[in-house]
Amino acid sequence: MSLNEQLKERSQGLCELCNAENATIEYTVSPKSDDIIEHQVAICNTCLSSIDNKEANFHWRCLEGSIWSQEPSVQALCYRILHGIKEEEWANNLINSTDYDENVIQWALSAFEKPDVHKDAFGNTLENGDNVVLTQALNVKGTNFTASKGTVVKKIKLVHDNPEQIEGKINEQTIVILTKFVKKG
Repeated sequence: MSLNEQLKERSQGLCELCNAENATIEYTVSPKSDDIIEHQVAICNTCLSSIDNKEANFHWRCLEGSIWSQEPSVQALCYRILHGIKEEEWANNLINSTDYDENVIQWALSAFEKPDVHKDAFGNTLENGDNVVLTQALNVKGTNFTASKGTVVKKIKLVHDNPEQIEGKINEQTIVILTKFVKKG
C-alpha cells in the first residue's frame, strides 16, 4: 500500500519511527480505524518487520528521537513498542521521561489489555444473559435465606473487572455469585 499524500507530507517521506528510511506503509495504530490519518503512522519495511520481532530491541533505540513527535499516533506507537521492551533500562527510562496525555497512553496500552473471561466451575465461558445453575448451596449474605444447589439463575450479568464474579437474581434479590459455584445452564 502506498502512502496517501497527507501522510507522506506529514512524514516528509521518512519513516516516523526511525527517521532513517523512506516510509512505504500506512500503519494504523490499533484499535483505531485506518481511514483516518490521525490514527496512522508512516513507517518503513524495517520498522514494520521489527514491530513483532522480540529480538529487535536494539533497533528501537531510534525511538529516542521519534518519541518526542507531536503526532498522537506516533506517540502511541512509540510508547507501545517501548512498553513491550520495558525490561531494557534505556526503554524504561525513555517511557518514564515522557509526559503524554492520558488518552495517548491508554491508546498505546490497549494492545496489552486482555478481556475479562468469566468461566463457570467446569471451564465453560459465561456471557451476559446466560442462565446458570448453582453447583452447591450458598448462604446469601445480608438475607435470611440459602440458595439451594440446583437453583437456576436466569439472565446473569458479568461483573466487570472481576472474572470470578457474576450477578444474578435469586428470590427477587440481586446478588453476587462466585463463578466457581455455577454451571452454565
